[in-house]
Amino acid sequence: MTDYVPIRARLMVTTEESPGLATLHLKVQSETPFTFQFGQFNMLSMFGIGEIPISIMGWQDGLLMHTIRAVGRVSTAMIGMQKDQELGLRGPFGKGWPLEKFEGRDLVFITAGLGCAPVVAAINYAVAHRNRYRRIVILQGVKHHNDLLWQPKYDAWRTMGDCQVLLAASEESKRKHHWKLGLVTALLDDAEFDPRHCAVMICGPEIMMLAAMPFLQKHQVRDEDIYLSMERNFQCGMGACGHCQIGPHFVCRDGPVFHYPDVKPWLGVKGF
Repeated sequence: MTDYVPIRARLMVTTEESPGLATLHLKVQSETPFTFQFGQFNMLSMFGIGEIPISIMGWQDGLLMHTIRAVGRVSTAMIGMQKDQELGLRGPFGKGWPLEKFEGRDLVFITAGLGCAPVVAAINYAVAHRNRYRRIVILQGVKHHNDLLWQPKYDAWRTMGDCQVLLAASEESKRKHHWKLGLVTALLDDAEFDPRHCAVMICGPEIMMLAAMPFLQKHQVRDEDIYLSMERNFQCGMGACGHCQIGPHFVCRDGPVFHYPDVKPWLGVKGF
């Protein structure tokens, strides 16, 4: 782990997911093995341009993967990198999903918007270790169906045994075959899982998380079975700068994955 000084990572492959969104496959230049939890993030830097936090997607063929959307100066530069070009990497930072703790339970993944990488990484892990978990339920909501970024994955997940994939688009004029109109929270009424033996993992805007809680309560899901991946302004990754504070917690250090009861008093409170 590198807290202050970045190690170098070389770009080997760029996979375009959609216009302005790409997955970078990086060869980490480190003498020690790079290990992480799904849900953690790295601070990636373009030398001479800047540094941004990016969720870890996982490993593939010995390469570290990060999915990045071009929304600013640094991320746009990263999307435009050429093969063998190098960037800086600090991390991993924060706490991930306690997936080992969830073994033997139904897994319910709820995500809204385009920042769903932390949940997708956990889904990939659960799929790779399918025999450790019971039913898998995947709920994703976006504004437009074209924003559903992982179409090949949705189709593959649907073919697995005991896996339900429900998709929603909130701003559309008509219904399509594999998704419905509305918000992701409405999908919970169609979700099939055991609320007594489940783990719910949520990633997305905080307003969506707040909206999901009454639906989960209606389905008798306990607070202690809910985990959230919080989003804040990460600038250091170590809880030193204070930009990501929520109540007594620093999201970059104590999260970004939180047990819902630990942040419940501060969720949605202005100023936190």
